[in-house]
Amino acid sequence: MTGLGAIEIKAFVPARDYETSRRFYVDVGFVEKSEFKGIAYFALGECSFLLQDFYQQVHADNFMMHLLVDDADAWHRRLTGQDIVGRYAAHGVRMGEPGDREWGMRDFHLIDPSGVLWHIGHNTR
Repeated sequence: MTGLGAIEIKAFVPARDYETSRRFYVDVGFVEKSEFKGIAYFALGECSFLLQDFYQQVHADNFMMHLLVDDADAWHRRLTGQDIVGRYAAHGVRMGEPGDREWGMRDFHLIDPSGVLWHIGHNTR
């Protein structure tokens, strides 16, 4: 159908402390492409999301993102080497160890400064 194609879909990720979250995502590896009135546009390759200066705990505690990468172990090593958890520990950042999942993925969990749970992984089949 002409004119009904989709170009992109982005989630609005909540931020308890907007400036801390902006720094966190740059440190994780995203590029901040723009920011206007409490909405920051972050991208990494073809992947992107919008960080919003908005926070409700029940929303953030139930919000999840999935980032499919080439090598979850390499991502985990880089984030560990950067001490991402230590640098943001006061903001509740936590990170799990990579593991193989029965559904054909190897991933690890990263919890951002607002409590948003990220699954960062690669396909194993």
